Amino acid sequence: MKYFILLIIRLYWILIPQSSRRKCIFKKSCSNYVFEITQKEGFIKGLSAFQFRYKNCRGNFSIFQNPINNQIQMILPSQIIIEREEIAERLIT
Repeated sequence: MKYFILLIIRLYWILIPQSSRRKCIFKKSCSNYVFEITQKEGFIKGLSAFQFRYKNCRGNFSIFQNPINNQIQMILPSQIIIEREEIAERLIT
């Protein structure tokens, strides 16, 4: 099953041009993230990574400057806060 997910992601990369793909809010694209996790940690972790990204890569996120440490952060729809290093540069500038 692990190789099935990897095959689907590779086909996605081949068949859908990058210009037609939806822009990801994360620095590492969702397909790259799921591909890496699946390769390293297996099918179940890959599915979990896909589920997490699918739920959180839709709208309803907020970017803010944390008043405590003045760091740029993002709050995801699942109420998880991520740091600037994980946020796509196009959203910060």
